[in-house]
Amino acid sequence: MSRPDPALLLPARYRFVHELTTRFADLDPNDHINNVAMAAVFEDGRVRFQATIGFQRTEALRPMVASVSIDYLAQAHYPGTLACYVGVAAIGRSSWTLQQLVTQAGTAVGTCNTVIVMTDGQRATPLPDAFREVLEQWSLT
Repeated sequence: MSRPDPALLLPARYRFVHELTTRFADLDPNDHINNVAMAAVFEDGRVRFQATIGFQRTEALRPMVASVSIDYLAQAHYPGTLACYVGVAAIGRSSWTLQQLVTQAGTAVGTCNTVIVMTDGQRATPLPDAFREVLEQWSLT
């Protein structure tokens, strides 16, 4: 596995953060948070970020996840708190890319890159200008 860009491991670059508590049920037989639970942490962070920026799904504007890439960098443990950072990495004609970082006790434990495509329910559709403007405000610094 190649190491992520060191700049993506800096929490200060991200303007959104959501903290969550690990659960005993998230443990695997090796006593660390399992990969399925970590994927759910990234998903929860994405959804909370989109709610925070005011995105509301409608019948005419339906986002679909097109690609998710997760890199596990270190073990996360129970009990403990995870911090999920989210920023906008790129904005396209009909898609946007979110970059995420999860840390525990100041250590980067994973990154996630997600491409989301705006659709009308059947096919890609251009991002509304107002939504594009909001996304730009959350670009990684």
